[in-house]
Amino acid sequence: MDEENQPGQPGPEGVVCAHCGTAAHGGTAPPTWSCSVENGGRHYLCEDCARIHIRAIESRLDSAWW
Repeated sequence: MDEENQPGQPGPEGVVCAHCGTAAHGGTAPPTWSCSVENGGRHYLCEDCARIHIRAIESRLDSAWW
């Protein structure tokens, strides 16, 4: 996968969930989505994935652990 189309990164189609690949409508992440910075890049999580992994997110666990 090249840098432009990496999941979770804004690309030509807009923001995509880093976990499930759901695309945000309108090209930008809605307020209900979660954003984190890992290894210098922004990673977005849709509302459903953020709810599932909220404890790991609040514990600041690296996404590789969940």
